[in-house]
Amino acid sequence: MPQLADPPDRFAAARVARLATLRPDGTPRLVPITFAVVDGLICSAVDAVKPKRTPWLARLVDIRSDPRVGLVVDEYDEDWTHLWWARVDGRARIESPGSTSAVAALRAKYPGYRDADLDGPMIVVTPQRWTSWSAR
Repeated sequence: MPQLADPPDRFAAARVARLATLRPDGTPRLVPITFAVVDGLICSAVDAVKPKRTPWLARLVDIRSDPRVGLVVDEYDEDWTHLWWARVDGRARIESPGSTSAVAALRAKYPGYRDADLDGPMIVVTPQRWTSWSAR
């Protein structure tokens, strides 16, 4: 199976990632997230743009309990020669509020964030291992 030449570039360009955390009982939790890669770190804001019951999300509780996380991005196409995925395993931390560079990167990547307050918790993942696959 061919490997992607540079998973971080393809990863960074993806519009959505799936974040896997571990609940305190050890079972996995998987949620889609918006994100930006800033100085090699993967940053995701807990925003008020998309409706939430509370800004203190279960994924934040999970990260406080166990900082090990995984993220995956992929491309699906009916022409299977276009398929690819990239995954990162890393350690997450919670920062509050988001850093200026992370907020700027998220605003540049997502139109819905351009005029939004991004002053909630920020999930920051330090990559430890990249894995990828591409049909080409």
